[in-house]
Amino acid sequence: MITVESAGDVALAATKDLSESGAHLVRHNDFSSLTGISRDDWARFSENWEVLQRDPYMADGGTYRYRRYGQFELDMESGDLTELPHGPYRQEADVNKLHGGVDRFYEPLTETFVSGPVLRRVLMSLAEIFSGVDGTKKWNIKVTPIRTVATKDQAGEPTPEGRHKDGVTFITSLMIGRSNVTGGESTVYTEDGELLVTTTLSEPGDILLGEDRRTLHAVTAVRPEDDGEPGYRDVLIMAFTSL
Repeated sequence: MITVESAGDVALAATKDLSESGAHLVRHNDFSSLTGISRDDWARFSENWEVLQRDPYMADGGTYRYRRYGQFELDMESGDLTELPHGPYRQEADVNKLHGGVDRFYEPLTETFVSGPVLRRVLMSLAEIFSGVDGTKKWNIKVTPIRTVATKDQAGEPTPEGRHKDGVTFITSLMIGRSNVTGGESTVYTEDGELLVTTTLSEPGDILLGEDRRTLHAVTAVRPEDDGEPGYRDVLIMAFTSL
């Protein structure tokens, strides 16, 4: 049974860590408690990663990344979560030295992805934490489900640009599933290079939160555990920008 106290403790710990250091890790049991998402909910939500489309913009020539993209506006006072008209994903070159400076056109999020129970619960729970850190009442949220595939001939690079920022207010990486891969260690650093968090997101619901304005993050490559079969790492990246 989920209690207000247990969920409140999870949110309080996240708010405190983000305020003090700029990074916080929430393990799946705690995040499921906070959001009210069950193991079966996570399993159904993960089916959306089977219909992602290959990313054609990989400057390193890789064919290992699949994704879709959408964005929302969230008004904390009214509770209204509005899906915005579909458009290109863009980061400037000073933020993303590998893929920045161009409009990247990805397939939109599916209706099943958007309308199911999981996405709203996740976005609302995270927004409550982030608003507790800096008082923001309205958010732009960029939502990107990503699958990184690894084969014996090609490692998968979750962050081919290396240690980086995303040019937003808060950045999150939510584990959806892993299959037949090793690697994928996530790290968060201060701008001076001090290591704040190192972890391998492994269970559906594990989530890493970072204040993007004062931290940098990276993820190591994933490789197949069994070379005879491809492996994959599925995550949901959510970027919150205060309005």
